[in-house]
Amino acid sequence: MAKAQIGIILGSARLGSLGEHIFKYLQTTFVNNDEYEYNWIRLADYPLDFYEHSETPLSQPITDLTNVESAWLTQIKAQDGYVILTPEYDHSITGALKNALDYIGPEVDHKPVQLIAYSSYSDGGMLAAQSVVQVLQMLKMIVLPTPTLLWNANDNFDATGKLIADAPNSTYFAQRLAETFSEIGFYTALLKAHPRHLD
Repeated sequence: MAKAQIGIILGSARLGSLGEHIFKYLQTTFVNNDEYEYNWIRLADYPLDFYEHSETPLSQPITDLTNVESAWLTQIKAQDGYVILTPEYDHSITGALKNALDYIGPEVDHKPVQLIAYSSYSDGGMLAAQSVVQVLQMLKMIVLPTPTLLWNANDNFDATGKLIADAPNSTYFAQRLAETFSEIGFYTALLKAHPRHLD
């Protein structure tokens, strides 16, 4: 069987963001192997317009897609599972991430997704993680039950993507992120091997 494709989505488009530092850490730590191929997806590479198509993607295919919109949906459809890395903006996810999710319909149906939320504060992005679960469930995704929360994360990751070894919580963060990728890998491979059948 072909490798399971896992898309890691950086849910912030800000330049030089904390999320970019964490994203770089994940890229250098979790590399392709015999079972999984990781695909690194930055929202900044898909500058989507605000969703204004007349169709509802869960019910009808979108017509008149732009090149960027088509590329985004093609990339999303190609994945068997997902990790979404999101900051917390005003107790929720970014507008860019919500808008990107608004384009999605059957491309993610019954595929697993794990959340990583981060914050410069002590809540670790908990409210952002909570806020997006209902959206993902509406898209018929299988949301893994325990999000990974990275609190005071600016103290732990430098601009090159290195986890600062002697910073508070770094040992825990390394362990929890390893568990996160193990979990999403397991469920992605399982559901790819045993897809849901409608008949």
